[in-house]
Amino acid sequence: MGDEEKRNRAITARRQHLKSVMLQIAATELEKEESRRESEKQNYLSEHCPPLHIPGSMSEVQELCKQLHAKIDAAEEEKYDMEVKVQKSSKELEDMNQKLFDLRGKFKRPPLRRVRMSADAMLKALLGSKHKVCMDLRANLKQVKKEDTEKERDLRDVGDWRKNIEEKSGMEGRKKMFESES
Repeated sequence: MGDEEKRNRAITARRQHLKSVMLQIAATELEKEESRRESEKQNYLSEHCPPLHIPGSMSEVQELCKQLHAKIDAAEEEKYDMEVKVQKSSKELEDMNQKLFDLRGKFKRPPLRRVRMSADAMLKALLGSKHKVCMDLRANLKQVKKEDTEKERDLRDVGDWRKNIEEKSGMEGRKKMFESES
């Protein structure tokens, strides 16, 4: 057990030493990366942003402002051109994806939700705001008169139910029922 314990301690000590060496190397690499970024930043700024020379007279200041405005306009034009190119390429990508789905025969189906919508709202959504179609479905329905059926007339004519029971009780009542049916 003593040898094994010494061996485990040696292994953990070696691991600790390797970790510390790796951390030191990583720290030096990070410092080098940071200094490299800083030098790249300085080089870029020196190329693209010349040192500012503030003139003494008013006409020179105005000339400097005109130059700066011209540079700003050029940058804005370039920005606009880039945005248009991005929009155009994204539109082309969408079209290509749609063609790809069409060729494969697989269509992306969005999850549909049930929407309560009146007929007028549905027509307006389908036809657009140009067409003003009023579709009142109830106005087109046919008027139907209710015909009185015999049972309904009997129910109305019955009146008080006790009198009706007394009339139909016994053989005379049954006889009256058969006479009235035929």
